[in-house]
Amino acid sequence: MLGNPTMRASLLATATINLFNFIFWALFVLYAVRSLHVRAGTLGLVLGAGAVGGVVGSIVTTRLGRRIGIGPAFLFGCILFPVPLLLVPLAGGPKPLVLAMLFLAEFGSGLGVMILDISAASIFAALVPHRLRSRVSGAYTLVNYGVRPLGSLIGGFLGSSIGLRPTLWIAAAGAVAGFLWLLPSPVAQMRDLPESAEP
Repeated sequence: MLGNPTMRASLLATATINLFNFIFWALFVLYAVRSLHVRAGTLGLVLGAGAVGGVVGSIVTTRLGRRIGIGPAFLFGCILFPVPLLLVPLAGGPKPLVLAMLFLAEFGSGLGVMILDISAASIFAALVPHRLRSRVSGAYTLVNYGVRPLGSLIGGFLGSSIGLRPTLWIAAAGAVAGFLWLLPSPVAQMRDLPESAEP
């Protein structure tokens, strides 16, 4: 798996995004309630905006992949997923503005994660031989999901050490940087689904 430049770059990108995303999510609800004074019902609506973004993302991903290429769509998803989260530590001012920024953050992130996930799954399904698919998927998932509890632990540690807002800035910025792993890889130029390595 790591010998293939597409798989290696994809794993590094998604694992980086997941690590920092879970640093972010370890603190988001606490920050929204304590620092931004968002009520429980309103917070539920904010989180629901992410689900709406995910539905929209699942609808547009196929067309986006056809228009700009499957690799650039994956790259775009890796950027769009974390970038809106920068609005959360940036949020301030009148309450309607704060809520609008939170809604945009959730909707945009939900949209981006679906573009990322669908594009990545399509690339992997085409690239990985059938006989290796379960092993590659297991190894990929072990790393990609294995960083999540680590991210939550780091989030809790940083949140109590340097504060919620600075940690959210670090988490969002770190997740945004995840796409950089894809730039020198074949992913950025991948217009169509790759050929399987099946002999």
